[in-house]
Amino acid sequence: MVTVNAIGDACPIPVIKTKKALQELEGPEVLEVLVDNEIAVQNVAKMASSFGKEVSSEKLGEKEFRIVIRTDRAMPRQETQAMEEAMVCRPDRRKDTVIVISSDRMGEGNDELGAVLMKGFIFAVSQLEELPKTMLFYNGGARLTAEGSDSLADLKEMEAQGVQIMTCGTCLDYYGLKEKLQVGSVTNMYSIVETMNGARKVIRP
Repeated sequence: MVTVNAIGDACPIPVIKTKKALQELEGPEVLEVLVDNEIAVQNVAKMASSFGKEVSSEKLGEKEFRIVIRTDRAMPRQETQAMEEAMVCRPDRRKDTVIVISSDRMGEGNDELGAVLMKGFIFAVSQLEELPKTMLFYNGGARLTAEGSDSLADLKEMEAQGVQIMTCGTCLDYYGLKEKLQVGSVTNMYSIVETMNGARKVIRP
C-alpha cells in the first residue's frame, strides 16, 4: 500500500498529491490518502472515480479521513493527461436535504423484499451527485446504523463525505442497540424535529 499524507493541505493540493501518486504507480496497487476535511474526501474520490478507480472512504476521527483507491493497472499517458483537466476544487456535494428513515424495510408487502429495497435505496443515495446534508434514523430504522446492518459501508462512505448520520437514542435503547451503534451519532426527538423543520426538502423512502 502507498500512503499519501494530505492532512493540513488545502484544495487542490490533496488532489494534486493523489494524482501524482497514481501516475507513479507501475501496476496494480492500493493507494491510501489521508485528509482532514470532507471536501477533500469528495474531491479526491470524485477525481479517482471518474477514471474508473475503485474508491472507498472512512472517517477516522474529528478531522481525520482515509480514502482508499484501488487500481488494477498502471496509468496510461492519455489518462494522466486527462487527470490534469480533472484537478479542480469542487464545491460541497451536500444539498440542504434531509432523508428520514423510520424502518429497516422499504414499502409494504414482503419483509424480505423490503429489506432488499432499503439496502438498494441507501446505496443509491450514496451514489447521488449531490448528497443529502443529513440522514435521520428512528424506530426500526435504527437497526440500519447498528452492528449487523448490510448498509454500514454505504453509510460510512457518506459520513466520510460530510453527510450527518443521526440515530434516535430512545430507539437504540428500545431495541438494545445503544452499544452497537457503528456509524454517526446519537440524537434526540427535539433535534430530529429541529433538523426536519429546518430542511429545504425532506425525503422519506
